[in-house]
Amino acid sequence: MHTVTTVSEGVESAPRSPGRPRSARVDEAIIEAVLDLLAEGSTIESLSIEAIAARAGVGKATIYRRWSGKQALLVDALRTLKGQPAKPKGDSVREDLVLLMSGVGRNADPRAAKIMPCLVPELHRSPEQYAIYQEIVQPRRELTREVLRRGIATGELRADLDVELAMVMLTGPVVMQKVFTWDPDLDSDNLPERVVDTLLAGIARR
Repeated sequence: MHTVTTVSEGVESAPRSPGRPRSARVDEAIIEAVLDLLAEGSTIESLSIEAIAARAGVGKATIYRRWSGKQALLVDALRTLKGQPAKPKGDSVREDLVLLMSGVGRNADPRAAKIMPCLVPELHRSPEQYAIYQEIVQPRRELTREVLRRGIATGELRADLDVELAMVMLTGPVVMQKVFTWDPDLDSDNLPERVVDTLLAGIARR
């Protein structure tokens, strides 16, 4: 578990002058508090602004000055947990797809292994949590969509390719294996490359 830097009451209670920039240290403490609480077993529903503020060592007003509410804060926290997606180079559809699929289910932060699987069941119970999930994955999904569309435009992929279905077919096996280890006999390290090559055999232009 990461150690959260506590913000002193002196800093917290000091009046904020007009135009004073946000403190990156305070922002980080709040984000870290959210991720620590989720990793320790708090559900999204039970997570409160009060608990986050107490863990971060700030007042609730400090959080509300930075985020409109819990949902906006959770989106930023989970986006931080996942990190920035790799940027496709644009030289090869195959290479770009392997690059993007290699990032699916892979997180440098060890807390992700505790947090992400626990969020999956909650997505089906709460429209709010499903909206949070969609807001996080949509930019990553769009990167894959752009690569596939580029492949159609350059003639690397079939002109009649169903882009949305192809994205599901690419991402689904990688998510199942990396998050749930669906088949322990599969090598997760080279799975993205194998999935891409297998699918390209069917969607590449003949």
